[in-house]
Amino acid sequence: MPTLTLAQDPDADAVLSANPLALLIGMQLDQQFPMERAFAGPALLTERIGEITAQKIADYDHDALVAAFTGPPALHRYPKSMAERVQAVCRAIVEDYDGDVTRIWTEAADGDDVFRRLNALPGWGKMKAQIFTALLGKQCGLEADGWRDAAGSYGDEGSRRSIADVVDPTTLAEVRDFKQAQKRAAKEKAPAKG
Repeated sequence: MPTLTLAQDPDADAVLSANPLALLIGMQLDQQFPMERAFAGPALLTERIGEITAQKIADYDHDALVAAFTGPPALHRYPKSMAERVQAVCRAIVEDYDGDVTRIWTEAADGDDVFRRLNALPGWGKMKAQIFTALLGKQCGLEADGWRDAAGSYGDEGSRRSIADVVDPTTLAEVRDFKQAQKRAAKEKAPAKG
């Protein structure tokens, strides 16, 4: 079992470390929202609905799940859409992996297969699947052949590109600086509107 520090909060990180589905849900929430708050979300969800399992969330009443995501505090800046996305992912895990999220990576043939399985989850795209593949490899003991290649640049040794590289407050700040530099570069490349 890994000892993660993604949320930068011992209780929230304990939930991520103990429950692989919580870790995957944190990754789902990690968009248009501060990284550490996204990864603290599964602990808040656990407080509100009890232990989180794919089957439980898949079957959960829609309005009650939205209310659990809404809080206060909210698990995400878009709680309704994120509740729906998390429920869709959990339903796919129940349907495709009998509710066991770890089968996505433990039964994969290699790193490319891990990436392909993650990329096939509802609402997941290439970047999210690559980052989670890198997170599994860098911090969760994933041994699938070729996981670094499947993770793209997020799998690079010593990189500070994503949540996969966050192991303490210093690396969190380095990842945040990298992301801000990427945004600035993208703005500079964008054609001027006028």
